Amino acid sequence: MGLGSYLIYLAFIIIIPIWAQMRVKKTYKKYSKVPNSSNMTGAQVARKILDDNGLYDVQVHETRGMLSDHYDPRKKVVNLSSDNYHQPSTAAQAVAAHEVGHAIQDSQDYAFLRLRHTLVPVASLGSNLSIFLIIGGALLNMTGLFGIGIVFFAAAVLFQFVTLPVEFDASNRAMSQLVSTGVIRNNEERETKKVLNAAAWTYVASALVALLELIRFVLMFIGMNED
Repeated sequence: MGLGSYLIYLAFIIIIPIWAQMRVKKTYKKYSKVPNSSNMTGAQVARKILDDNGLYDVQVHETRGMLSDHYDPRKKVVNLSSDNYHQPSTAAQAVAAHEVGHAIQDSQDYAFLRLRHTLVPVASLGSNLSIFLIIGGALLNMTGLFGIGIVFFAAAVLFQFVTLPVEFDASNRAMSQLVSTGVIRNNEERETKKVLNAAAWTYVASALVALLELIRFVLMFIGMNED
């Protein structure tokens, strides 16, 4: 890869994540100031959808940090950041419904969610260990070590791509539940979808960057074997 091509590639993998993060933050900030018509906080929205789906054992907790919202399948807890937990905003109801979407996936044994949970230890090991193996293999000119690093990195990339259907499905479930439970009205659907779509792009960006990195490592590996 020439210097010019490498600089373009480097700019690409830096710009994509930054653009995705800026988009989600801008969208979230805008719609966190827009009240929802039901005047329900994120916590109330989450509780209503959970109860309407018979998930009485799933708890809704407040957690620290901005956009730190997540569903914990081990503890059966929907964790909402403070703003989303307390605010009756369009953004809060979208985020809350999305996390409940994961809880519904869990209750229905959604295949991709199960696969993602299975890949967590492998992906964690791969993301932490692969770069050291790849750098070590490159510095020591050990193609075997470099190749093992690529395998570990590929596991982490696979995790990123398995995450995509999980997140998009959770957003689809969120919209369906918000409409069917009467939490939102027709004129709110467009705004709610904007919040969900902006968040989804962060996962797409991460997966794309990871794939580009994997391709670069594979090309480097091929080049090492041709020398």
